[in-house]
Amino acid sequence: MNPYEVLGIREGASEAEIKAAYKELVKKYHPDKYSDNPLADLAEEKMQEINQAYDMLMKGNTGSYTGYGSTRADYMQVRREIDMGNLNIAEDILNKTGDRSAEWFFLKGVICSRKGWYDDAVNNLQQAVNMDPSNQEYQRHLSSLMNQGGRFRSNASNRGYNNASNDDMCCQALQCYICADCCCDCI
Repeated sequence: MNPYEVLGIREGASEAEIKAAYKELVKKYHPDKYSDNPLADLAEEKMQEINQAYDMLMKGNTGSYTGYGSTRADYMQVRREIDMGNLNIAEDILNKTGDRSAEWFFLKGVICSRKGWYDDAVNNLQQAVNMDPSNQEYQRHLSSLMNQGGRFRSNASNRGYNNASNDDMCCQALQCYICADCCCDCI
């Protein structure tokens, strides 16, 4: 695959020309434009090809891809969709891959985190770190997420939501009243 041909530009094009061509093609073939359209699969394939060509030119990785539709290209597409805020598209692409590698769990954790699903995010990120403990990116994200959870717990505790120190008799009486009403419907 010649990345210049895919993007429709001359060989040796400048970075600005590459970016401009890429943006135009993304506007033309983005999967969101083809939802509920029989051409949706073709548009998605074309987007993968465009993204792969763009990455090859911008990062200079002309020989690092294993081919069209490779797992690595899928993960790169998932990362781009996450960056653009298209979490459902990113999750769909990720779920279609049969590979459950450390990177898969990492990306799933990032998606869950962005959706606000803290427990799922932590579980997936921990799995990624367990599978590849030397990966600093995985460890950084997990640590950051754990720190966010710690801040939430301390903020809640500072506002009086700490169950261990709940000495408010009125609240306890109200809880008993509600519980009794739900159990026997006698109140």
